[in-house]
Amino acid sequence: MKVEVKTLDAAGSGEVELNDAVFGVEPRADILHRVVTWQLVNRRAPARAARERSDVARTGKKFGRQKGGGTARHGDRRAPIFIGGGKAHGPRARVFSASLNKKVRALGLKMALSSKAQGGQLIVVDNLDVAEGKTKALAQKLGSLGFGKTALVIDGDALNVSFAHASSNLPGLNLLPAVGANVYDIMRHETLVITRSGLEKLEARFNG
Repeated sequence: MKVEVKTLDAAGSGEVELNDAVFGVEPRADILHRVVTWQLVNRRAPARAARERSDVARTGKKFGRQKGGGTARHGDRRAPIFIGGGKAHGPRARVFSASLNKKVRALGLKMALSSKAQGGQLIVVDNLDVAEGKTKALAQKLGSLGFGKTALVIDGDALNVSFAHASSNLPGLNLLPAVGANVYDIMRHETLVITRSGLEKLEARFNG
């Protein structure tokens, strides 16, 4: 599959041949769903447990006599009703994690890239150089390029500093290095933008 390479000025800069093994895979909703679910589950932070009656270091002596005190019948100061007492029905310690085979994860990423390429939502740019890193200058260029409401830009090994500065205040535009490309971020953006260097790194990531 051949794709036209553009510059940020919306001018043509030749064509590039996309690897069919990476950008020509038939997308499957079940594989994409499994990978996205795996990502979101592993993003969850572990839940911290609250201290209950047995975990609180307070005296176990009976608070008062059983009858005749004019107050409730408390066994000790660890009761949840007292300040410093144990939490009643508190949260339990939980660790949220899931496992997924590397082959399935790699296949999901290929399918996410292929879905953008086959759906006409993939834009390949020559580079991301922005003069003086000005947001106003970049915003004017993005309108002519057709980035859409939300766009994910994937660069090479390192992010382009001028583009990162210029795009930091633009809503719906996110920037990632090639090593950070993932199914969830690709699918949740309307347009996928990849630089020449990012394209090389992505294809080398699977070939390696």
